[in-house]
Amino acid sequence: MAAALPAEAQLDGLLDLDPHLEPYCKDLQRRYDKFRSLARSIEENEGNLDQFSRSYESFGVNRLADGGVYCKEWAPGAKSVSLVGEFNGWNSSSHHYKMLPFGKWELHIPPRADGSSPIPHGSKLKVVIECTAGQQLYRISPWAQYVIREQNASTYDWVHWDPPERYERKYPHPPRPNSVRIYEAHVGIASPEGKIASYKNFTHNMLVRIKNLGYNCIQLMAIMEHAYYASFGYQVTSFFAASSRFGTPDELKELVDTAHSMGLFVLLDVVHSHASKNTEDGLNLFDGTDSCFFHSGARGTHLLWDSRLFNYSNWEVLRFLLSNLRWWVEEYYFDGFRFDGVTSMLYHHHGISTAFTGNYNEYFGLHVDEDALVYLMLSNHILHSFYPDFITIAEDVSGMPTLCRPEIEGGGGFDFRLAMAVPDKWIQILKELKDEDWNMGNIVYTLTNRRYGERCIAYAESHDQALVGDKTLAFWLMDAEMYTNMSVLTPFTPVVDRGMQLHKMIRLITHALGGEGYLNFIGNEFGHPEWLDFPRIGNNESYHYARRQFNLLDNHLLRYRQLNTFDADMNKLEDKYGWLAAPPAYVSEKHEENKVIAFERANLLFIFNFNPNKSFPDYRVGIDQPGKYPLQKSYILQILDIHRHLQPLPPTSKFPPASR
Repeated sequence: MAAALPAEAQLDGLLDLDPHLEPYCKDLQRRYDKFRSLARSIEENEGNLDQFSRSYESFGVNRLADGGVYCKEWAPGAKSVSLVGEFNGWNSSSHHYKMLPFGKWELHIPPRADGSSPIPHGSKLKVVIECTAGQQLYRISPWAQYVIREQNASTYDWVHWDPPERYERKYPHPPRPNSVRIYEAHVGIASPEGKIASYKNFTHNMLVRIKNLGYNCIQLMAIMEHAYYASFGYQVTSFFAASSRFGTPDELKELVDTAHSMGLFVLLDVVHSHASKNTEDGLNLFDGTDSCFFHSGARGTHLLWDSRLFNYSNWEVLRFLLSNLRWWVEEYYFDGFRFDGVTSMLYHHHGISTAFTGNYNEYFGLHVDEDALVYLMLSNHILHSFYPDFITIAEDVSGMPTLCRPEIEGGGGFDFRLAMAVPDKWIQILKELKDEDWNMGNIVYTLTNRRYGERCIAYAESHDQALVGDKTLAFWLMDAEMYTNMSVLTPFTPVVDRGMQLHKMIRLITHALGGEGYLNFIGNEFGHPEWLDFPRIGNNESYHYARRQFNLLDNHLLRYRQLNTFDADMNKLEDKYGWLAAPPAYVSEKHEENKVIAFERANLLFIFNFNPNKSFPDYRVGIDQPGKYPLQKSYILQILDIHRHLQPLPPTSKFPPASR
């Protein structure tokens, strides 16, 4: 694969799109050279990229065709390594690994006399590392495929996962959607009950909801095992293990397979930006040294996250992380990844105390961690080469140019980046400004301020805005009355009427103008009335806020259902006209006095009236394409008048009062 890569980066097309990158051509060429050199080196030393990125087939504990077991670990700081568990009575002297070059260790265990595996499925294991100082460390293999925590236990146990009958998938990957509409979800909170919900619950209760809402992608959070539930899955301890708090690996496979049967893409939230500092059930100090998997010293610790940082220049770290990506595709059949914490990876300063202004010098120079960038380039190269329909999304707040351009241009190779400025803008507006002070030009600028030729996923709010300490859009708009005035049996109050209409308008304008994809966090589609707070010491380990109250949505007497119906109508309208896959919108009006925004996209005309006091009968706007423009799904466009109780539309208006 790498041998086919051209020697020179191809920058002409990139410079046509952005001539301001001309002074940085040498930087882009150097990034490409490092990527190409690394890919070629892997192929020359490991056979090929495919074999290198499937090292989970030999590392960890794997059953052989004859029933025996082959074990391999990388522990360069170890004096000796042995395997213990229930299979050998926890005897650390019976199964010693043999030392191999480059800090690797291997162990062959023959099958039993009847040809069965010497390590039974479901039995507990540990790797015993003897440090050079003589200390013995009991560790979970970094390649462990299943870990569990017994009730009242403080750490996880490694459980050998080798069932006699594995789940057999029934459905292929669905085709990649032209328009990407993502439902961001957390399995554990996907129930109104105050407990950790399961993969089974998500499969049987959530998938049909998501499908009916018109989303075509699901982004699953917190799947990679994490010891601390309240970390939201962002302090990973076991990278190859699907979180056992939600169920078994086979139940996750059933979830993904069932989603595929509905034509839904399933994306995994991948956390390769850092790792938990846990030692007994994490990667930290695996071989007794702080340099195994991570940078040693201060460079290996994230000051804000209190977590360990990978050494992306290390050969075995690359093997581990690239194999981890392939594992989730090959074993669980995921269709794409959302890479978390990309900003932290891209810069030595990790984005800490850094205000990105858009000056190109911020994206090139010694402050860029090119080892991490090259790892991301190689990841995207491998994923898109082996899985042509694969989707990768970068969570990057810095706006690094070329992150979503091909590797051949010195780019990161991502398909999309998250438009992270958009939700911050909506929160800032609702938090700081009166309705009459909203700036139409600033709203349009934020929604359209993205690099041409680099696609973005727009969203009005995600899990970040739902967390305790912040407020969702619905809460900012209506928190004073969400517990008292959401019944359809009572008249609209000014607060609820304004809140519901603005909630719809904010979602629709973000959907239609903000990017080339759209994302919604579970529950926000119906204006979930409460924040998200996982059980922790600070809330007496309560699950009260670690849930989504779908019972409110299912109650026909509450207005949450109307917000949910609007979300479905919005997605179905996009599915019909495909504005997310269309070129960027042409904005024809951003009128500050009238508070009106008008734009065209995908042969549709969108007109938004954000005026808190006025309706405009027979409002005239310029259009790029002449012709007749009939109303499509008029109940969506009728939300333009958000204050019917203040100033009803005249009977002659072309926009009659909203029906929902």
